[in-house]
Amino acid sequence: GMSIQSIREKINLSLYDSKESVLNLFKIGSFIIASFILSLLVYQFGFSPNQETKDWIIIAIKASFIFYVLKYFIDILFSYKIYAFFKETWFEGLLLFLIIINALSRSFLDESILFWLGHQLELFHLENFYMLFIQFYFFILVGIEITKASTKFSLINISPPQLLILSFFILILVGTGLLMMPEMTSEVEYMPFFDALFTSISASCVTGLIVVDTATYFTQKGHIILMLLIQLGGLNILSFATLFAIFSKKGLGIKHQTIIQNHFSSESLLSGKGLIRKIFFFSLFIEIIGIILLYFSWNPELKFQHVEEQLFYSLFHSVSAFNNAGFTLFTDGLHHPLLHHSFNVHIIIGVLILFGAIGFPVIEDLLDIKRIKRAITSPLNRLKLSTRISLYTSIILIIFGMVMFYFLEQKNSLNNMNISAQLITSFFHSITRTAGFNTVDISMVGTPMLIIFIFLMFIGGAPGSFGGGIKTSTFAIILYSAMNTIRGKKKIEIGKRTVHSKLIHKAFSIFLFASSAIFICIFILSISDGDKGLMPIAFEAVSAFSTVGLSTGITPDLSFVGKVVIMLSMFIGRIGTLTLAFALSRKIDSHNHEYPSAHLTVG
Repeated sequence: GMSIQSIREKINLSLYDSKESVLNLFKIGSFIIASFILSLLVYQFGFSPNQETKDWIIIAIKASFIFYVLKYFIDILFSYKIYAFFKETWFEGLLLFLIIINALSRSFLDESILFWLGHQLELFHLENFYMLFIQFYFFILVGIEITKASTKFSLINISPPQLLILSFFILILVGTGLLMMPEMTSEVEYMPFFDALFTSISASCVTGLIVVDTATYFTQKGHIILMLLIQLGGLNILSFATLFAIFSKKGLGIKHQTIIQNHFSSESLLSGKGLIRKIFFFSLFIEIIGIILLYFSWNPELKFQHVEEQLFYSLFHSVSAFNNAGFTLFTDGLHHPLLHHSFNVHIIIGVLILFGAIGFPVIEDLLDIKRIKRAITSPLNRLKLSTRISLYTSIILIIFGMVMFYFLEQKNSLNNMNISAQLITSFFHSITRTAGFNTVDISMVGTPMLIIFIFLMFIGGAPGSFGGGIKTSTFAIILYSAMNTIRGKKKIEIGKRTVHSKLIHKAFSIFLFASSAIFICIFILSISDGDKGLMPIAFEAVSAFSTVGLSTGITPDLSFVGKVVIMLSMFIGRIGTLTLAFALSRKIDSHNHEYPSAHLTVG
């Protein structure tokens, strides 16, 4: 008798000639159909079509499922190693399986399983549950298709920094388009292009400066789009592309890995793929904990209409805080009358910001089980040097900011508060230097504290974090370098390690680039918006460049030129000063010969 394997081999041999062309046809078809259905779903989400159109959309979706089921079976037919194929495509397979089961249950039992599930769990309005599932499915599907296409990126002659910039451009433009759809806004018919662009840049670059009141201007759908932009912009779209590549197991190009390694400052190229998986699950884990804690901590006087709304508010603020974005769904931010004294909410959001600003490499090192075990047996096994620098600098800056806020703001924003409230408020505002949430009215804060804020925002978060600014490690290296120069030391040593001169040059370049960018920004703003006063303008400029999002409240009133300057500032600040410098520079031929030393007088 013939075994199944030999039958399969016979089939495979007879199909071998047509394999390539058939699979390519299905690939192209899959991409076109997925894009088409996604645009239909976007249309349904953003414009309120009538019932007849909705029915047509559902028919189109069902028809497309037939195609995907067929494609999956054709893929099985053509694959030589069937077990490996299932292992590789388990995610697609699982989703398709759910859809087939759902379709069967509809035709035989008159009720779809998803409806029944939704009913049992008393979830949403049942129709929505099904549509949500479908939207999620196509979102993932298009993601997988785009990733398969994006692994071809290495064929296009484009450097990792350029690719990074391009990915942000695309995200911002897509975000702008989505925010302009009629269903996104509640007060106006649709959001004007310029305002939508500003908001999309602010969300994608996790800044949080706003020209409209996020709470009242957008509908819940608008808030969902903002949240997605924050999440995608924060984790950086390429990390998402990588994640999809992991799901489709087609391997990562070196180019993808270089971007991820630079973006998250990881040590080796190989760790790029594992790093993204860790980053993704870690982010998800922290955000979920944030959601749960916030859900139970809202002030009971905040009258949420239903459980879903309370859940959504928790979700939105958890994502916004962890990604250091500073967007909130309350008109006065956390300074809202009912949140002003919700100190538990302040602490939860503060801790989420801290996790987002301390950087993944640090967290990875801190939570590394092997390292902890080694440290218990021999105390000399300490944290990596980069971790120690990031950690200590962050802690010192937080304490410094807290102490300054506490003493400088006694007569201003901390007036009439008891001591514990003053301490929590000071702590919160010292942490929020990377995120842009506020529990006091920033326009009330005195000039001395604003100057301290500018200093703290300029330094920003740790490398490989969601925080902006020049980064804590850059600041530490510059400080050490200056101190050693004053002492007359040749080499810079930190914790029994010598810092390479390349790093020092890099740190100074970043510092110079950032200060120049901010200086130019303040200069132009002083011409276009001089009437706002120098302090608010300088504060706004640093906040935009360091993607913080704290503002004394002048953002909506800026002139057209002023807003353009702030948008550019957020974009350049987010992409990272060095990425931009690298993207613009070309390779320079180096020579081995050396000119005689120059003697210059400095200082």
